[in-house]
Amino acid sequence: MSVLRLILGDQLSPSISSLSGCNKAEDIILMCEVLDEATYVKHHKKKIAFLLSAMRHFAEDLKKDGYRVDYITLDDCENSGSFRGEVQRALDKQAIERIVVTHPGEYRLLSDMQTWQKDFGLPVEIRPDDHFLCSSAEFEAWARGRKRIRMEYFYREMRKKYSILMDGERPVGGQWNYDADNRKPPKDGLDIPAPFVTEPDDITQQVMNLVSVRFANHFGDLEPFHFAVTRDQAYEVLEHFISQRLARFGDYQDAMIEGEPWMYHAHISFYLNCSLLDPLDCVKAAEDAYHRMSIPLNAAEGFIRQIIGWREYIRGIYWLKMPGYAHENFFNAARDLPDFYWTAQTKMNCLHQCVLETRRNAYAHHIQRLMVLGNFALLTGIDPKQVNEWFLMVYADAYEWVELPNVSGMVLFADGGYLASKPYAAGGSYINKMSNYCEKCSYNVRKKNGPQACPLNYLYWDFLVRHRLKLEDNHRMGMMYRTYDRMTEDKKQAITEDSRRFLGRLS
Repeated sequence: MSVLRLILGDQLSPSISSLSGCNKAEDIILMCEVLDEATYVKHHKKKIAFLLSAMRHFAEDLKKDGYRVDYITLDDCENSGSFRGEVQRALDKQAIERIVVTHPGEYRLLSDMQTWQKDFGLPVEIRPDDHFLCSSAEFEAWARGRKRIRMEYFYREMRKKYSILMDGERPVGGQWNYDADNRKPPKDGLDIPAPFVTEPDDITQQVMNLVSVRFANHFGDLEPFHFAVTRDQAYEVLEHFISQRLARFGDYQDAMIEGEPWMYHAHISFYLNCSLLDPLDCVKAAEDAYHRMSIPLNAAEGFIRQIIGWREYIRGIYWLKMPGYAHENFFNAARDLPDFYWTAQTKMNCLHQCVLETRRNAYAHHIQRLMVLGNFALLTGIDPKQVNEWFLMVYADAYEWVELPNVSGMVLFADGGYLASKPYAAGGSYINKMSNYCEKCSYNVRKKNGPQACPLNYLYWDFLVRHRLKLEDNHRMGMMYRTYDRMTEDKKQAITEDSRRFLGRLS
């Protein structure tokens, strides 16, 4: 009898745990494109095309390596539309003694899989996802008993564990973190390299044709399509970043320039999060570039921290706090997501640019997500469930394990400070400092009040006023409340009136 080994669309690694110990002659590798996964939220067209193409290419690689692959395409007339249904169909077709799957990346899938053993009447083995550098059990043990589980301290432990940028027991350069050096605003004359692109092959073109028909009403532009869809191509993207962009990544990782969506970022989160890239390979490539190519330490460390620190920390938070984390709403935010998050039709140029680039690319870098799109949602009190759904839909690197803690914890402070030490709220001056968006905006970022003022300027203070009882004791917020208290009564009244007018129109 055979073992049925299910591989999900974000588990595209030949070393995935579900393949360990596989008998190539007898075991069956099940991969399936199911409608449930494309539509439980209406994912960006480019995201669906990317994952389906990557899955089909990975299945071909497995076949070439001698595996017995049962691959179910979305347009298979017998496709049940769900993982559960396709597992049942596989069991109906052949004698199976047990089912093996790697731990999924989303709680809803794990909850379903945990019922399969009883429902199918077969042993179901859910193996750890060792594609990550810190297991859920290891993170839980690290977090146990701590009053605050801040990323910085977790990151230091990961550096030590994997001996990354270490000089014995001390960090290379004498500091653990060079984030203070990584906040330079954009300047004229930056030479930003073009991103690495691939042209769609026959498999990708077939997928694009399918997506254009089956998901025509989903958000986003399908073309042009230049994602890597194989493991080899993903490693080319990594090498392109290391050689062309890493040196300036540190300095300008927070900068935003109109018409430059890719900046100096790596654009590898797509491939890390579906397992085409191994995270430790990425970390070691950056560390090697620091030693071999004299890449600035702040650049190498900043990139490494995103992977070995933030990415692993965020996943740890997700599995530690689910399922309750999905329902956190510290500020009781209830406003509906504005239409311009889909249409980009807003007079606020920062939001217009970020939504436009999201629609085109299924990508925006972390400051666009946090300090523009997220900041506006925070200041205006948009319902966290709607914000989370939007972020999960529109970005090709988004899975709930990475999206939910970033949005609810970092962007919206919906967990009340479990993840972040303060709300990441900002007025227009921050956007003006870190971008050139304000130059072509209909509003004047230097005006603090009135119809022509940048809405972020008064919405920032209105947010603080609305939530004073919950925030004024936060030691990182005290200075801002003292600044507000020194304002004249006329100034305070203008903030209230401008905010009421703007939010009324938004509704």
